Amino acid sequence: MAFPPLVPSSRSFSAGNWPIKTFKSQSGDETRILYGDKKSGLKLTLTYKNILDTQADDFIAHYDDNKGTYKAFTIEDGTSKPWGFVEKGWNGDNKDTSTPKKSILNAERYDNKWRYTGPPQINQTFSGRSTISFTLVSVL
Repeated sequence: MAFPPLVPSSRSFSAGNWPIKTFKSQSGDETRILYGDKKSGLKLTLTYKNILDTQADDFIAHYDDNKGTYKAFTIEDGTSKPWGFVEKGWNGDNKDTSTPKKSILNAERYDNKWRYTGPPQINQTFSGRSTISFTLVSVL
């Protein structure tokens, strides 16, 4: 099952990091070792306010299809621009429009996939409408 193609009402993003191990000596000197060339651990919290209950159920079905927090997945919107509906409204990396590139919000830019960190939280706002929120983390 594909990730539901809806534009979020809001998003919160944490940029992740590269795999680094820090060693400190007794004198306080520090040595850092980079253990890979791929960034991971990006976190994206998405909120969809006042969507139809059937649309909220699509997210629950996607969560269930991925066995909750077990499977990793990609996000595509089925058009020529993958990821477009989730990043809609984000203009932070559109400075150079002559070179197509993946959004900085997209884990696939770093050869990662997404995984749920926990179950989506649903709050029914009124009959037939709900607000749903969940957090995704990028994994290799």
